[in-house]
Amino acid sequence: MPNGKPAIAFIGFGEAGQAIAAGLREAGLERMSAWDILFPQGAGDKLQQAADAAGVRRARSAADAVRDADLIISAVTAASSVEAAQSVKGHLAAAPYFLDINSVSPSRKQDTAKLLGDAGRYVDVAVLAPIYPARHQTPMLLAGPHAEAMAPVLAALGMRVSIASTETGAAAAIKMVRSVMIKGIEALTLECFLAASRAGVVDEVAASMKNNYPGLDWAKIVPYNLERMANHGERRAAEMEEVADTLRELGVEPLMTSATVKRQREMGQIGSQQSVRGVLNRDRATMLGAISAVARDRH
Repeated sequence: MPNGKPAIAFIGFGEAGQAIAAGLREAGLERMSAWDILFPQGAGDKLQQAADAAGVRRARSAADAVRDADLIISAVTAASSVEAAQSVKGHLAAAPYFLDINSVSPSRKQDTAKLLGDAGRYVDVAVLAPIYPARHQTPMLLAGPHAEAMAPVLAALGMRVSIASTETGAAAAIKMVRSVMIKGIEALTLECFLAASRAGVVDEVAASMKNNYPGLDWAKIVPYNLERMANHGERRAAEMEEVADTLRELGVEPLMTSATVKRQREMGQIGSQQSVRGVLNRDRATMLGAISAVARDRH
């Protein structure tokens, strides 16, 4: 690591990878590469442009991305987390650190660690807040036998990390369990205020919420939650399926979580419609009106 700064490879270069890379570049990190399975496709044009903007080398393959990497950040879709590790396992030299920041169950992280074996030093990472605006400084939890060695390296890059445990899966468990509440509240926001919109009582319902939650500003919470679901509902639904698996492993029936999967996925599909996308930065009433219209057409 020249000057103590690692060479970092990103496997998966969506929102999380882009945000972390851009933040690290501004912090002075120069040696970064990235590979995303969308790079060779038309859908990958924006990802490649983001890599160029952040000064990240666009790799030709996963193997090319991890060449000479000291640290690998896996930031793919939940369903592809094991596949991402498999794609690089045979191309790793000198056992680089492998940071799995994907939102998957503890057992999935444990399986991935076993898959890598001695080829890479696996670290279970949980991202504990939206990746914007803090980017690489978003709070993260580390877990696993290599967490303590990795923490000062990341801290030196300006990243905000803390150690959950030396047991792989511990960080994932915290992430998964808290998502029951975080993503569940988002889904309830949609269901509650979509109904309020159709009943013509949005302002009244929002005002009444302060009786129970006086510290929360529902005028801001509602449009924020709707925007997050509209832009990321499909990904959130996949994460919540992992949450459901986690709850089952813990002996808790995921009744509410299963419903959250449906609402998140539905909102992700609704949010893909231009009539909704075009109003995501507008006021609450306009957003709810557009969402309601698309939802009616779907049912």
